[in-house]
Amino acid sequence: MPHLCRVIAILGLVLMVQPARAQFEVLDTAQDAVGSDAAGQEMVDTNAPVPICGTRPLSIARMSWPSAALLAEIHARILAAEFDCAVRVVQGDQAATASSMSSIGQPQVAPELWINRIADLWNGAMEGQMVRSAAPSFTSSQFEGWYMPATLAGNFSATPTAAGLAEALPQLGQEGAVRFISCPLDWACSIINRNLVSAHGLSGLVEIVEPANRLDMDRLIAEALNRREPFLFYYWQPNAILAQLDFTAIDMGAYDEAAAQCLAERDCADPQPSAFPSDSVVIGLVERVFTETPEIARYFQRASLPLEEMNDLLAQLNASGATIEAIAERFVAERAALWRDWVDAPL
Repeated sequence: MPHLCRVIAILGLVLMVQPARAQFEVLDTAQDAVGSDAAGQEMVDTNAPVPICGTRPLSIARMSWPSAALLAEIHARILAAEFDCAVRVVQGDQAATASSMSSIGQPQVAPELWINRIADLWNGAMEGQMVRSAAPSFTSSQFEGWYMPATLAGNFSATPTAAGLAEALPQLGQEGAVRFISCPLDWACSIINRNLVSAHGLSGLVEIVEPANRLDMDRLIAEALNRREPFLFYYWQPNAILAQLDFTAIDMGAYDEAAAQCLAERDCADPQPSAFPSDSVVIGLVERVFTETPEIARYFQRASLPLEEMNDLLAQLNASGATIEAIAERFVAERAALWRDWVDAPL
């Protein structure tokens, strides 16, 4: 998701007042076909079997960021191969796609909508019974957190929790503070990370490093890893770096709404621990997919992808000469053990 890192930590808090509503439901029966012989038209045979995909091409929105583009191409290929669907992949972006789905019912599928970013649009479309959420795009709704190199985690009898770092870090016997690579100073997550360091009693144990930008952030992480330096860092998913390098997620504990609101404030008077807020990322369908092609709706209701799988796909995309289409083809060819459940498994 582009620019996720700039806003994801605080958007979930701001939008708590009006969160986007995600409804996961599938209708089991298609609407009855209606025949007509008006104006000399041929009478429709209501006893003829309804095509699984309906009589019109199925349009799928391909958003501009890599994970959403990959999902669009993956679903297009599976639907064509397994359901004999005529599929059109169309370019889109969040706001314009949600608005178009609500007004004209096109595109019919948006495989990765971050609906808390477009809550007003999405909630209005839901209330107008134009769209519904088939399922979460990913099997996890927790996209931000703290990490450490797997080599550092191996020094402890169990992977430390954020709450346990104050006790665990001194066991390393390292001179000076352990570096904590946060996000750039002008990103919202930098405020949250500073307050979380204080909330977990780590102020004297870690040195907070705030990179100049995203590229500098990745460079600092790679350099620290190459030096085998013990360090902690903030990151988000889906993202290639977490698949390319060997990292361990740190358990951030439970989410506390009141604590999280204070953590997002630069002048939080009494920082208390909390996990980062979760986010709503859904497969959005126009209503007629449920009513006219229920088997396709059931497919999408099963089609949540593990974040680790998407991280790996994004890592493959970083290879020289790799394309979205080629990676989607490879996924369909090699990961049938995963996506076959989307096609065959009962709800």
